[in-house]
Amino acid sequence: MNTTQIWFRLVRFYIKIGLFLYAKKIHVVGKENIPKKGAVLFAVNHPNGLVDPLIVTTNNVRTSYFLVKAGAFENPIARKILNKLNLIAIYRMQDGIDQLARNEEVFNTCFTLLKDKQSLVIFPEGTDCKDRRIRTLSKGFTRIVFGCLEKYPDVKLKVVPVGLTYQNVTSFPTKVSVNYGIPIDANEIYENNIPSKSINILKNEVTKQLEELTVHIKMDENYVQILSELNKAQVNFTKVDEVNKMIAKKEFPSEEKAPINFIKPLFYLIILNSIFPYLIWKNFSNKNTDKDFTDTLRFGYNIFLFPPFYIIQTLIISFAFGIQTGIIYFFASLLIIFIYVRLATTPAR
Repeated sequence: MNTTQIWFRLVRFYIKIGLFLYAKKIHVVGKENIPKKGAVLFAVNHPNGLVDPLIVTTNNVRTSYFLVKAGAFENPIARKILNKLNLIAIYRMQDGIDQLARNEEVFNTCFTLLKDKQSLVIFPEGTDCKDRRIRTLSKGFTRIVFGCLEKYPDVKLKVVPVGLTYQNVTSFPTKVSVNYGIPIDANEIYENNIPSKSINILKNEVTKQLEELTVHIKMDENYVQILSELNKAQVNFTKVDEVNKMIAKKEFPSEEKAPINFIKPLFYLIILNSIFPYLIWKNFSNKNTDKDFTDTLRFGYNIFLFPPFYIIQTLIISFAFGIQTGIIYFFASLLIIFIYVRLATTPAR
């Protein structure tokens, strides 16, 4: 194991701990569908910014590489960290037409990774969006799949759709469902069809599975009403099959009041205990114009800003009142967060 792999595993373990103290529940279905070895491309829907790849990588036995939008790499420090986490920048039209030419190198990197029997994660919807639907998939992921098979005919490549469903993208804490679909044999599609037909077959199959692996409401004149009925009923969106059956039959539970968060006082205790990093976060979040990116920023601040603060405060308390008191304070702080995250209610939205 080289230093890059060690770094990746350490950071992944740290993020997994962070998610454990951030998400109320992460329910994973279909782990048996993950190929244990060989080239794999995971095609994932994209409701929640950079939290999505973190959820996938910490709940997947494979060490994967991720294609993410190039904008995340603009900061030099962030770029170094993201590169160490196996994240690869992909350029879109909004990054500038002149930047799109750089994707040729990106695709060649992906071809090599798959040739070497690695796994790759891509978000074929392109951008993140919290709508409860699967949007039209771009052809970028099919170009990677069939481009690899054209360049390296001996590669055996599987495509695994992955559905992510959040109870409430903007809520803390939230519940998440991760559903791994049935592996698709890309070689069979490629060998038995002309290129244009292969692209459509793969896109359609991935789309079909994603619409079953996450809550999908067709974007038509009924979308708003159906979503409203589900929200008013306070359904558990992470029970994907149940909710999709409600949508198909257009039969919804009776309206329910949003659950009362009886342990809200614990939240204020956490804020009081974390007042300085919390004020920094609030100041920064108020300047954030992309509200769909709120959860990403909040989680980032939680794992990178709050722990150092707790450590510093623990050292101060240890110096003033003794090491035993400091240790008690530190673990009590984590325990309060754990209790709140596990017992707090998460309204539907």
